[in-house]
Amino acid sequence: MGEKRRKNRGEAADRFDRENENGEYENEQRKKQKKQIENKGEILPSMIKNKEKRSEVHAKLKHQKKLDKRKKIKARDAAEKRALELGEEPPPKSVPRTIENTREFDETVCKPDDEELFAGNDADEFSGILKREHIPKVLITTCRFNSTRGPAFISELLSVIPNAHYYKRGTYDLKKIVEYANKKDFTSIIVVHTNRREPDALLIIGLPDGPTAHFKLSKLLLRKDIKNHGNPTSHKPELVLNNFTTRLGHRIGRLIQTLFPQDPNFRGRRVVTFHNQRDFIFFRHHRYIFESKESKQNDAESKKAKDAKAEKASQEKVLARLQECGPRFTLKLISLQNGTFDTKGGEYEWVHKPEMDTSRRRFFL
Repeated sequence: MGEKRRKNRGEAADRFDRENENGEYENEQRKKQKKQIENKGEILPSMIKNKEKRSEVHAKLKHQKKLDKRKKIKARDAAEKRALELGEEPPPKSVPRTIENTREFDETVCKPDDEELFAGNDADEFSGILKREHIPKVLITTCRFNSTRGPAFISELLSVIPNAHYYKRGTYDLKKIVEYANKKDFTSIIVVHTNRREPDALLIIGLPDGPTAHFKLSKLLLRKDIKNHGNPTSHKPELVLNNFTTRLGHRIGRLIQTLFPQDPNFRGRRVVTFHNQRDFIFFRHHRYIFESKESKQNDAESKKAKDAKAEKASQEKVLARLQECGPRFTLKLISLQNGTFDTKGGEYEWVHKPEMDTSRRRFFL
């Protein structure tokens, strides 16, 4: 016992010495940095103890950064103008660093020449609908304990998804609902889950062979809450899917495609968008219209002639204007399960875990 205590005391003393050495090293590094700043003649706001002076110095530094930024922009514009006048190529524009373009390398990112991916598309569960062999027919239902906001959300989903039908859940199990939907030739089931009177999850089940995707639902805005909203027509909408680049994202994108018919009616000018950004899927529903607008431009010849008056030519510009129809919400994938809904014996293709959120530059869709 005495020997163990001595060993423990010795280890604790060694650890204490190491921590002191590390603390001394960090202090030395800070002192060196301060000396370098003092030699340059710069004064950081953090070095000033007086609050009023510190805020003054901070405001001056901020203003100076703004001026430097404006100078850089003016110099860049002048260089581009000079290059265009001389007939040379303008200097290349710098690409800003974002989380999207600095994402971690992922082997599962789909490539345009991936033959294995195209072969899998022809034999997967969605090929029948996407090849227009079957017409999409969607059953929408709720969880057992529903709220007042849930049916309002479902009524707007019915206006977004063509050939969608709402059935009350009652006391039926989800497996029985799947069997009933298969008998009635439904191609998909959407279950809206509510918690504390607010829809918080979506379950999309592909029929008859799956898969089943479970999404977390957040930031829901109904049509009445959107400012200057429009009312959708009964035309079949166009579907836009953005940034579903990985194998998992490609599969989720194809699952979403099966909810909508593959022959949109362009006269209706309706667009449904699922935009994936950092594994969050943003849903938007718009109507668009093309308008012609007159714009005045100076001729090139009138610019060269200094004494002559500038002749103005009116040209028609076609502009696209959008009007949001709602609803507006955000989805985040929680799990993707093989086959139809089965909590006990179902095999999962992908499940989100907390350990996956350690890096901000790691995406799965």
